[in-house]
Amino acid sequence: MHYKLKNNIALRGWQKLPYALTELDNSNVMFLGKVEFDALSMCDGQTEIGPISTLPLYMDVIDKAKEMGIIEQCPKMHLRPWQKYHMYPSRYIDTAHWSITGRCNYKCRHCYMSAPDAKFGELSREQCFSIIDQLHECGIKNVTLTGGEALYRDDFWDLVDRLIAYGIQIQSIHSNGELVTEELLDALERRRIMPTFSISFDGVGQHDWLRGIEGSEKTVINAFKLCRDRGYATNTELCLHQRNKHTLRESINLLASLGVGSVKTNPASMSGAWIENAGDANLTTQELYEVYLNYLPHYFEDGAPINIQLGGFFYGRKGEMKYMLPSVKCDGTDAAGRQVICGHARKVMYISAEGRILPCMSLSGLDVQKDYPLVTEIGLVKCLTDSAYMRLIGSTVADFLENCPECAECEFKYQCCTGCRASAMDSGGDLMGPDRACCEIFKGGIIPRIIEAAKGAECVNYTLPD
Repeated sequence: MHYKLKNNIALRGWQKLPYALTELDNSNVMFLGKVEFDALSMCDGQTEIGPISTLPLYMDVIDKAKEMGIIEQCPKMHLRPWQKYHMYPSRYIDTAHWSITGRCNYKCRHCYMSAPDAKFGELSREQCFSIIDQLHECGIKNVTLTGGEALYRDDFWDLVDRLIAYGIQIQSIHSNGELVTEELLDALERRRIMPTFSISFDGVGQHDWLRGIEGSEKTVINAFKLCRDRGYATNTELCLHQRNKHTLRESINLLASLGVGSVKTNPASMSGAWIENAGDANLTTQELYEVYLNYLPHYFEDGAPINIQLGGFFYGRKGEMKYMLPSVKCDGTDAAGRQVICGHARKVMYISAEGRILPCMSLSGLDVQKDYPLVTEIGLVKCLTDSAYMRLIGSTVADFLENCPECAECEFKYQCCTGCRASAMDSGGDLMGPDRACCEIFKGGIIPRIIEAAKGAECVNYTLPD
């Protein structure tokens, strides 16, 4: 008998991860061992497969693949050309988070890209097309589009259509909400795509001040309602400062009532426009943590109304009396040394408005970004094989500790696993130094206070020491 891969399945590989399956419909990737890969390679519609002609270990894989719906029995036939094995010339990256423009129609006081001044401008249509071509060449299946204001580009639809032509999934569009209109959603639906909209919201009664545009709070609320009514998923990021910290509970409950799926909070970063505009509005790390601790009992009193991430401080799921501490990345054993220093950066690549490949969007506007490559100069394959970018995102906790004696001596080193590199820049000024905000959580007695503030709920990834 003969078997073939289902029509939406293809064999793929990347450097150091040479064996994988990808799905056309949703861009899922399943990495395989050599035996699994060899067995599935036989499912080409041409190879005779059966208990007599096929080794038992391959038959076990084939039987399991049938159960999973990966392969199907067929008459003798050929696979579609695109399903055959292809090895990409680069390392694996799941998603590109791409600032397709550095321009914006708002005047946000805290913009670390200084988008109100268009500090980083935008690449030409042809340069963006070249980046899309290279995303395809490197097997990157997903993008999220941001800015500046992503919808502000004159050729926005040209870029969308080129991504669609390559089968690259547009997972989300990040926006301030001003340009999220019926006409925009109509145009997306004509293209049969429904990305999530990530629309910033910065506090009941305070949004206009931070965004620099009168009436922007009403606009963003209407954008959430429109997406909800049209069936588009939404999430938001809420930037905390002295002027809006008292609105946290009211703001989160409002967002939940608008059907927003999740909210992530962070303080304004002391970079970009915020350096000039913060005045006395900036929050210290200690002040931020007090805001969070004061809010946590309310979150559970309100029935955990929304998925929430309070920076690296707390993560809760809607409707659940359970939570996680994002800063606790491992169980404290030395096995943590093999982990990369940032799992998110290892999967999600940021492309800046000027075409620079960075581990994190938060590094935009900082001097350290100049250490990282421009795709317009060296090409994406080079960026994803041999560059400062790959060296950073491939660094392990053990690598980091070898070069940071202070962290190497810390009793919590295999729990925090170096913290967050962007936070290290913001809190200490050194990309490869200690994350002082994370240090405060572990060394400053914050974790017991979180557990006390969330009394009655279960922390599922941390156990207090005896």
